[in-house]
Amino acid sequence: MSLFYLDPELGRFENSVSRLFDDFFRDFNDVKRFGNVQRGNRDFRIPPLDVHEGDKEFVVNAELPGVTKEQINLDVRDGALYISGETKQDEKYKEGNTHIQERRYGAFSRTITLPRNVKTEGICAKFENGILEVKIPKDDKPSGMRIDIK
Repeated sequence: MSLFYLDPELGRFENSVSRLFDDFFRDFNDVKRFGNVQRGNRDFRIPPLDVHEGDKEFVVNAELPGVTKEQINLDVRDGALYISGETKQDEKYKEGNTHIQERRYGAFSRTITLPRNVKTEGICAKFENGILEVKIPKDDKPSGMRIDIK
C-alpha cells in the first residue's frame, strides 16, 4: 500500500514516504561506501548521524569531531535541514613533513529531508563533545485538508 499526498507547490502526486526513505538511504549509502562525496570539483565529507523519532520530536545527532561550534552552519529551508561547515589544518603543520595524516580537513555537508509534520520555528540545537544535537518538534496539527467533491 502506498501513501500519497498532493503537493500544492508541485501540483502533482508524490510518494512522500518513498521520497523520504530514498533520500535517507542514498545519503547513508554514500557515507557507508565513501565517507565523502565529490560534488563538482570539491570533495565533501558527509558526517555520520543518527535520526530518532519520539512522540513529540525528531532528534538528529551528527558526529563532528574536531569541529568547533563556530565552524558549523545549520539551516532549514525548502523542507530540509542543512548541516555544513569547514575544518582547516592547523597552520603549525604547514612546514616540515607529515608522516601520517588520518584526520580529515575541508568542507563537510549533510542534508536531511524533513517530514511535513514538523514545526521549523521550534528547532533548537546544541553542540557538545563533538556531537551536534538538533531537536525538531512535531506539529500537532494534521497536515492536509478535506476536499469537497461537487
